[in-house]
Amino acid sequence: MGTARLRLLILFAVTAFALTSFIFLQSRREANERSGSATQAERAGSSVVENPSPLPALSPFTSVPPSSPDSPAPAQSPTVSISEGTPSAESNSSAKDATFAGSFVGTLKLIIPVVGVRPEQLQDTFSDARSEGRVHDAIDIAAAAGTPVVAAADGEIVRLFQSERGGTTIYQLSPDKKLVYYYAHLQRYADGLSEGKFVHQGEVIAYVGDTGNAGAGNYHLHFSISVIADPKRYWEGTNINPYPLLRK
Repeated sequence: MGTARLRLLILFAVTAFALTSFIFLQSRREANERSGSATQAERAGSSVVENPSPLPALSPFTSVPPSSPDSPAPAQSPTVSISEGTPSAESNSSAKDATFAGSFVGTLKLIIPVVGVRPEQLQDTFSDARSEGRVHDAIDIAAAAGTPVVAAADGEIVRLFQSERGGTTIYQLSPDKKLVYYYAHLQRYADGLSEGKFVHQGEVIAYVGDTGNAGAGNYHLHFSISVIADPKRYWEGTNINPYPLLRK
C-alpha cells in the first residue's frame, strides 16, 4: 500500500511539473510574438512622414463683439462695421466689391431711398476716402433738408440709434435676415417708427438731415448695404456697393 501511494505522488509531481513547464513555455512564446509584432510596427511606422503639413486654420467670421454699433471691429476680424467705422482690407478692394455687389444686380429689387431722386442723379461714392483712413463703404444721396427718406426694400427696423458719426440712424433687416440697410445723417424719424416694426418698400421712415459728422448744411442720406452672418450682430458684415443696385 505504501509503495502504491508513493508511485501516485511521484506521478502527480511529474504531471504538475510538465504542466507548469508547458504553461511557462507558452507564455514565453506569446511574449516573443508580441515583441516581434511591435518591432515590425515600429519599422513600418518609420516610413511615415513625421511632420505632415498642417491643415489650414479656419478664420472666424467675427470675433469679440464691439460695445456698440459705433465701435470699430477688431483689427483681426475679416468683417467691417456697417456704420461708418474702420473698414477691413476686403472693403478696400474695389474690384472685389464690384464683383460682390454685381451678384445682387437683377436679384435684389431696390428703390432709391430718397423721394424725388432719379437714378442718373446718383454718384458712386462707395470707395471715396474718409477721415481717419476710412473708406466710405456707402453712397451719399444729396437732397434738400426734410426730404422724405423711404425704405429701399421691405424689412424690419431692428435699431434706431444716435451715432456720433452717423447722427440719427436706422438699421433695417431684410426679410431673409441676410442684409442690413443703414440710413444715416437723418433729420428725424417718421412719426410712429419704432424698433421691431416691419416696413414696406417705399414707406416713409425718416427725413434727410445733416446730423452726425455730415457737416452743417451738408444735407444728404448716407445709405449702405451690408451682408451679415448673424442677425443679432446687425452692425457687422461685409459692405456691398449700393450704387449699381440703385442705378439698374
